[in-house]
Amino acid sequence: MPTILITNDDGYFSEGIKALKDALAKLGRVVVVAPDRNLSGVGHSLTFTMPLKMRKVEEDFYTVIGGTPADCIHLGYHVVLEGKKPDLVCAGINEGPNLGEDITYSGTVSGAMEGRILGIPSVAFSAFGREDIMFEEVSKACLEVAKKVLEHGLPEDTYLNVNVPNLKFEEMRGIKITRQGHRDYKEKVFKYLAPYGEPLYWIAAQEFGWSPEEGTDYWAVMNGFISVTPLQLDLTNYRAIDKIRFLEK
Repeated sequence: MPTILITNDDGYFSEGIKALKDALAKLGRVVVVAPDRNLSGVGHSLTFTMPLKMRKVEEDFYTVIGGTPADCIHLGYHVVLEGKKPDLVCAGINEGPNLGEDITYSGTVSGAMEGRILGIPSVAFSAFGREDIMFEEVSKACLEVAKKVLEHGLPEDTYLNVNVPNLKFEEMRGIKITRQGHRDYKEKVFKYLAPYGEPLYWIAAQEFGWSPEEGTDYWAVMNGFISVTPLQLDLTNYRAIDKIRFLEK
């Protein structure tokens, strides 16, 4: 029976992680280790500056006080599973998509990245929606992907970023293997004053725009497909190596 380790960046209390846990329980033992709060946008960070505390919520379900998704994968692997590698790491289901350049900020994607760093096949799941997400339907798509990954494995150095349209499962048009898309994302910094006069700042997204190029993650989910984008740990831009040889001269 396979063992699946789950985390997220929305917090252990999120509806998405509960739906994923229930769906993947059909495949084997599911162990959840998730942050104690919402950490959307935390990216790939590990906590080195303070100790972490883990609290048991129920059997095979833990939350890490002050921990990031990457911290949770470490504690799940080294503490809860006592160093025995799970067969699969899954992160999500994120409440909202992780497309294009947004994957660099995503704690959900980073949870899967940490699993891959530890040598475990890993998948990040996100729902393409902001309101009224049908997590039970989305989780059916997650189950299909997880089942196939357990059966076939993943190439070395590869982990998956999966975005699922917010549709009934039978309305989804199937799985598309995609590439990372490109966004037109405008941010603004808002300035406020605290009661005693010191300035406060809030970074917020004002507009979202995406290039609808066929074959991208955004194109797939907009057209009703489950988008599966293979990501890699090696961030080297190999096409640029010869173009910057001038630095060696």
